[in-house]
Amino acid sequence: MKQNYCKIIPCLDIKDGRVVKGVKFTELRDAGDPAEIAEFYSNAGADEVVFLDIAATVEGRGTMLEVIRKASAKVNCPITVGGGIRSIEDARAVIAAGASKVGVNSAAVKRPQLICEIAAEFDVVVAIDSKRSEDGKYLVCTDGGFKLTNLDAVAWARQCSELGAKEILLTSFDEDGTKSGYDLEMTRAVADAVSSKGVPVTASGGAGSLEHIYAALTVGGASNALVASLFHFNELTIPQVKAYLKEKGVKVNEAH
Repeated sequence: MKQNYCKIIPCLDIKDGRVVKGVKFTELRDAGDPAEIAEFYSNAGADEVVFLDIAATVEGRGTMLEVIRKASAKVNCPITVGGGIRSIEDARAVIAAGASKVGVNSAAVKRPQLICEIAAEFDVVVAIDSKRSEDGKYLVCTDGGFKLTNLDAVAWARQCSELGAKEILLTSFDEDGTKSGYDLEMTRAVADAVSSKGVPVTASGGAGSLEHIYAALTVGGASNALVASLFHFNELTIPQVKAYLKEKGVKVNEAH
């Protein structure tokens, strides 16, 4: 079913049970308690909240089930959870803890069949972290951005859509936390690559202004915008973003 409005999605990067935010996946700053922040965003009109356990893969452990349980009891919007999900059993565990959707990244790159396995039971969101190479290609990063592969991000997104991904969460490693704007060229290339399957793309990495968010949803072709720093450090609010987009003619969800 085609989505009829863009979603504004706060992203909570979790490390050691706390929300953190960095620049290019490093220089992490503490931003607060996950359940409290998720509740605040839900009450403010978030269309969804994304929880990413950014250290789970690197540390070789599963994702933060207790954090999800506490947060899901307090929010009234869907929750997507990613980080450390390597099997259908892991996916079932996060859904049982209160997640609405399952996010996969590194494990899917290593074993693409994982997408099919999860998609058979749940809505699966494939998170793609991408870095621009010296020759201008977009390459997939894994393991919390620490490992650069030779996998073309646009081709990988297309493959994910064919394997059953319901959404693509696309993060620009180069723009992450910089507030200099989303990578519009990359976002458009991926959005075009998966459009035939009707798979929405969520733009992530680089939001620094209302104009940046609008550009991602128009020039970039994204269906949704993911925001972290601007919300975490009270530079913008969800109602402000939605009011601006509505004024610019972008359909937003006002059912809150």
